[in-house]
Amino acid sequence: MPNTESQSTVSTMPSAVRDYLAGLVVFLVALPLCLGIALASNAPLVSGLISGVIGGIVVGLMSGSHTSVSGPAAGLAAIVAAELATLGSWESLLVAIVIAGLVQILFGFMRVGLISLFFPSSVVKGLLTAIGVLLVLKQIPHLFGHDADAEGDFSFVQPDGRNTFSELFEIVQDLHIGAAAIGLVCLALLVVWSRSATLKKFPVPGAAVVVGVGVLLNAVFQSLGDTWLVTASHLVQVPVPGSATGLTEFLSFPNFAALSDPKVYVAGVTLAIVASLESLLNLHAVDKLDPRQRISPVNRELLAQGTGNVLAGLLGGLPITSVIVRSSVNISAGAQSRRSTITHGVLLLVAVVLVPALLNRIPLSCLAAILLVAGFKLARPSVWKAMWKEGLSQFLPFLITIVAIVGTNLMTGILIGLGVSIAHILKRSFSRSLILIKEKHAAQDVLRIELSSHVGFFSRARLEKELGAIPRGGHVLLDGRRTDFIDPDVLGLIHDFQEKTAPARGVVVSVLGLKDHYDALEDRIEFVDHTTREVRENFTPAGVLSILAEGNRRFRSGHRLTRDLVRQISSTSTGQAPMAAVLSCMDSRAPVELLFDLGLGDVFSIRVAGNIARQKIMGSLEYGCGVAGAKLLLVLGHTSCGAVGAAVELHESHQTALAATGCDHLDPIVDDIQRSIPAGEVGPAKSDPGRADYLNRIARLNVQRVMKSIRSESRKIDALLTSGDVAIVGGLYHIDSGQVDFFDETGAPVA
Repeated sequence: MPNTESQSTVSTMPSAVRDYLAGLVVFLVALPLCLGIALASNAPLVSGLISGVIGGIVVGLMSGSHTSVSGPAAGLAAIVAAELATLGSWESLLVAIVIAGLVQILFGFMRVGLISLFFPSSVVKGLLTAIGVLLVLKQIPHLFGHDADAEGDFSFVQPDGRNTFSELFEIVQDLHIGAAAIGLVCLALLVVWSRSATLKKFPVPGAAVVVGVGVLLNAVFQSLGDTWLVTASHLVQVPVPGSATGLTEFLSFPNFAALSDPKVYVAGVTLAIVASLESLLNLHAVDKLDPRQRISPVNRELLAQGTGNVLAGLLGGLPITSVIVRSSVNISAGAQSRRSTITHGVLLLVAVVLVPALLNRIPLSCLAAILLVAGFKLARPSVWKAMWKEGLSQFLPFLITIVAIVGTNLMTGILIGLGVSIAHILKRSFSRSLILIKEKHAAQDVLRIELSSHVGFFSRARLEKELGAIPRGGHVLLDGRRTDFIDPDVLGLIHDFQEKTAPARGVVVSVLGLKDHYDALEDRIEFVDHTTREVRENFTPAGVLSILAEGNRRFRSGHRLTRDLVRQISSTSTGQAPMAAVLSCMDSRAPVELLFDLGLGDVFSIRVAGNIARQKIMGSLEYGCGVAGAKLLLVLGHTSCGAVGAAVELHESHQTALAATGCDHLDPIVDDIQRSIPAGEVGPAKSDPGRADYLNRIARLNVQRVMKSIRSESRKIDALLTSGDVAIVGGLYHIDSGQVDFFDETGAPVA
């Protein structure tokens, strides 16, 4: 879901400048989030800033991602707070963070990052959309100056029992006019900016301009009295050096004496697993947002995150992960490379050390407007519509992931979404492990059970049920040609059914493709998959036509019957028993056996240009019906016939084939076809759009004429037709769709 719209904002600028400006925007958004997440984690405020700097500079330098931004994550706040309470001191938790970083580095060397390839797309899209929904819901209060949850905790339910919706209702009672005015003006400016072609070409991103407007309005409102005055609680609050919450005074270092406590290792491994999963999932989601669709190296990311967490633990910072909120803002601001991530980290360091007082003039409602727009882009309606169109198997995990993340927290929601996706995958795997196809062969019906590539133990119950439902005297084909693995219990079931159950119930079992999995199951086809004399004697002309029509339907759908062509060579070597004689055109696109999904020897096939019936061809047809015993005579033409087209053109130009082509033997064929052109009829010109339809009509008339000439010129065939032993039908094969239309001598359709 690349955000191409935002990219056009600065598309005319050099990529380096775009990166620096994007880094500025991310810095402004990350600053209050770093502080808020530290507060939500019950950790020192400065720990969030330390992690923001390390995530920007260190992880930014080491990561292979071009657009991901790392830092303290809201998704880890609850875990950090819980582990802090368990370990009893911040310094002990820092040791656990160092251990977590070392474990992540080990994960990177072990190439554990490959698990990200197994994240279902529905969960990834659900994550992005849920973050967007949360951003919108959580930033609406800040937009109107209700900053009670300025700690930035992105969970739906707060520790004090409040939830996101209750906070929305509290806006009415805690509306701050000045902050709300700034927020609404900034929001309107961002919306106009995104829709204005002129503003999109402005060299500075809209988000950066909005921050400047917010600071300017804040300065103006200072002179308008208490009603409009934006107080410190509605502004960014960065610790100022020298104050009670100064920067250097609260730097902390790990107490390595805690290494003797087993709980430190449990906390470290827990943080490593959760932080790695969150980083990999966020990284995968960020790659989806990248307009250039670049793929980040996942194992390198684990190494970078691990190194960042080791440094964070050593210097007193919170655990670090890739963060989807900051990353999406980074992409929206036009970032092209890691320069923006590194820039945001440098700006955090410089600003916090040198100009904290200036940063404290930025209204939170101004930043809320930026985050609200970014959230809407992530959760825009088009994403919901697209997922709905993909079906319930995709939409349900997508929706449940959103509801779970919004209702609980990031990691819990992701795990629930993954669980639903896995359940759907397993259900689909079980339902598709066996595909039942009823094949109608010339001799009998066969139930083909097609085994999937992986037939696990859970497929055994369904297979046993389907085998047990086969009626006495039935025939089943177990088709394992696509199978790579079959559970031993399933193989045992197949073997017992073939050797014991089936013979006792009079069921015939054929097997294909299983000999590589079970030595006792040799491939063998027990049913008759082609026409024999005995089979043909039970056919009527109408029955043969039905077989051809059904075969054409299979040809068009791609579901051809299972045949053993090698065995057919042996079976037909002692004689032939065609059920039909087919006179078709020699066109290379119209092979009769394929068009009707037939076996070797099923039809007596005669092919000649224009499907005409001259003397020698007539003799072949008489042999096919009168001697070989075919029950149906089919004259088959086709659309876009070159012979018909040439005959019509020569007719219109009053030329012979010899004069036009120099070929000595084409004129008899052309003359025959030209007899099908209605006398005195003038067809559309070559350039006329109706020319193709006209030529196809002549091809159909040619088939009807040939059918009549066969009956009138062959006493043998006429006698067979009169007695009803043989029927004659015409057909027109549509080369664009594969369909064959059947009709009688008058052109009336037949089934």
